[in-house]
Amino acid sequence: MVARRIALLLAFAPSSTAFGVGSKSPLAKAKLVAGSGNKMVATAIPMDAPALPTEKVASRALDPKDAWIADLDYDAFGNDVAALGKELLSETGAEDVEHLNKIVRWRNLAALVGLSTVWTTPNPLTIAALSAWTYASWTMVAHHTCHGGYNRVEAGRFNSRNFAIGLVNRCVDWLDWMQPEAWNIEHNRLHHYRLNESHDPDLVQDNLSFLRDADVPLAVKYATVATLLPVWKWLYYAPNTYKELKTNEWIKSGRELPKDFDPKQAVTVMSMLDPSRKGAREVVKPLDLFFNVMGPMLFGRFVLVPSLLALVPGAGPSLAAHALVNLLLAELLTNIHAFVTIVTNHAGEDMYTFDDAVKPKTGSFYVRQVVGSANYPAGSDPIDFSHGFLNYQIEHHVWPDLSMLRYQRGAPRLKAICEKHGVPYVQENVFERLRKTADVMVGRRSMRAFPTEFEPEKDKAGAAGVSWKTTDGAIDNSG
Repeated sequence: MVARRIALLLAFAPSSTAFGVGSKSPLAKAKLVAGSGNKMVATAIPMDAPALPTEKVASRALDPKDAWIADLDYDAFGNDVAALGKELLSETGAEDVEHLNKIVRWRNLAALVGLSTVWTTPNPLTIAALSAWTYASWTMVAHHTCHGGYNRVEAGRFNSRNFAIGLVNRCVDWLDWMQPEAWNIEHNRLHHYRLNESHDPDLVQDNLSFLRDADVPLAVKYATVATLLPVWKWLYYAPNTYKELKTNEWIKSGRELPKDFDPKQAVTVMSMLDPSRKGAREVVKPLDLFFNVMGPMLFGRFVLVPSLLALVPGAGPSLAAHALVNLLLAELLTNIHAFVTIVTNHAGEDMYTFDDAVKPKTGSFYVRQVVGSANYPAGSDPIDFSHGFLNYQIEHHVWPDLSMLRYQRGAPRLKAICEKHGVPYVQENVFERLRKTADVMVGRRSMRAFPTEFEPEKDKAGAAGVSWKTTDGAIDNSG
């Protein structure tokens, strides 16, 4: 009975709130203008957002937990954070490249162990190694490279301008279910510059409203969350990030989106198989999705490796079967690992949501990145590697284009700045963050609404939204 209820929840969930990561598309109402050379200037315009008044009056009575907001000097806080960011950026150099290479060596060691034993009877060592290979490739190597964390140093391939762009580079640099070009738009642009707003494609509380509002027992809701953990990347995240890319391309080309296509609705593997979603299937063509986006990972990892082993005389079929099981179990594990350390970064009853947009690199922007994010235990490479360096999420959102080493060095200093100005800096065990995230997903708890009328009016983005300049995946100048 429980399994049936879970299946019904997933099958009939509104597409606009599917699976908790990235279901809404500010790009659907964005104006993109060609810039000079290979740069594009993209100006996100939230057409359905209410107009901001010229002056805001902070008249709301604050909850005692929010009392710190009334006394905050936004400019002083912003100046301190910006100064630290500039200092960390100026310190970036050969040491950061050496640190990156160290992390890459650890990733490669996991790949070597996993692939050299993939033919053996399914076992924890092989599964864990294969999982760590995939996890590290995304969360540490690709994540920080695509943000431009190593663009200012000589780091070889690890430059966002070319990293994983195109099929060959993708296979060499970062082979996963998501297409890197699509992920660069969904994550680097939309999530980072609209954090915990209604236009943030990764706002868990909004994206799981179908589950929060469902009239089913709480146990069924928690079980539904559990079923999403091992499959979310390929079932939801890969097709929906691709939807953001294709929507962007349609708008940039001046084409009118299909009338029956709602850019805010999520695209999943299931919706691609639904003939009634004609508009979605016109913008995101199913064959393109399966062959160009998901195909490289599917064939390169789950078909090619077993097929090569199947050629071994005599024992081939058995070795291929072992390899396939090891690869599949590693895929489930890396999905769970990624969910636990990624989705929980910005959800919980102690995380804030925001009802309007602010300009990047302002005091209000820095405050939002801090109080809308949570860190995990950190401070050493082994601990940080196990968390994918996502345990510095506050620092990463404040300064998206720094290296992993700079986050490690800068975290204690940013925490001290927050303590100085009375800004909450949340750092907790990842499993405690998972509990708080799951409570929000099922509707047992809700995130805190930030009183944005207390923010300086000059920090507001207004009806024009947020602007950025970008070359491929790198955000060059925000604001």
